[in-house]
Amino acid sequence: ILADIHGNIVALDSVLEEIETKGGVDAFWVLGDLVAIGHAPVKVLERLSQLPNARFVRGNTDRYVCTGDRPPPTLEEVETNIEFLPQRIEVEGDFSWAQGAITATGWLDWLKALPLDFRETLPDGTRVLCVHASPRMDDGEGIRPTTSASLIEGLIAGCEADMICIGHTHLPFYIQANGKHILNPGCVSNSMDGDVRASYALITADEHGFRVEYRRVEFDYQSVIETLLRIRHPAADFIARRLRGEAI
Repeated sequence: ILADIHGNIVALDSVLEEIETKGGVDAFWVLGDLVAIGHAPVKVLERLSQLPNARFVRGNTDRYVCTGDRPPPTLEEVETNIEFLPQRIEVEGDFSWAQGAITATGWLDWLKALPLDFRETLPDGTRVLCVHASPRMDDGEGIRPTTSASLIEGLIAGCEADMICIGHTHLPFYIQANGKHILNPGCVSNSMDGDVRASYALITADEHGFRVEYRRVEFDYQSVIETLLRIRHPAADFIARRLRGEAI
C-alpha cells in the first residue's frame, strides 16, 4: 500500500526496489497524491502505470492539478493577511508547474479519471475500502492517531467496510475504531513525522486472517533537492523543506 508519492521518483523507485528484493507483492493499492509537490511527476506516473495489479484513487492534490483548484492560503486569505503571499506564490508555482508537465505529456486525462475510492475483499472476507483522506472525501483534516473517537465515528459512519485504507496525513498508523480497522501506510515522500525515509505498508492475507507490516526505506533526498534546484523548479524551497521534514 503506497500513498502520497508527490512526484518523487527517487523515493518511489527506492520503495519499489525494496519490495522487489523482498520477494515482490501480488498487488499494489495506491492512495493518491501522486504528482504535485515533487520534481518528477511524469516519471512517477510512467512508473506507476507499469505496476502489475495496481489500483489507484485520486488525492486532493491530484484534483488540484487537474482542475486548477488550490489548497490554502486562498486569495481571499492573502488579501486579508499579506503575510500569506509568499506561501501562496509557492503553492501556485508548484501546482502550475505540475499541471503543465502533466498536460504537455498527455497524462492529464489519466489523472483526471482516477476514482475517489475503490473496494477490495481479502481472502478471509474482510471488506476493504481504499480512499485518500477519509470515506467520501479526498481532502479535509483526514484521520490521525490523535483524532478524537467521536470525529472518527462521524467520518466513517455508514461506511460498509471492515478495513479503511487512507493516506493524506503522511502519518503511518494502524488503529481500530467502531469495529473497523483503519490503516495509513504513511507517505512515500514529504514525511511529516520527523522520519524523512519513505514509508509504505504491506498486508499479508490468507483465508485465516491478515497481518499489517510497516516498512521504512531510505532514499537520497539531497539528490532530489539538487535536482529541484538544477531544473529551477518554481517551488524548490517549498518542496525541499518537506523533503527535509521541516514541515511537520
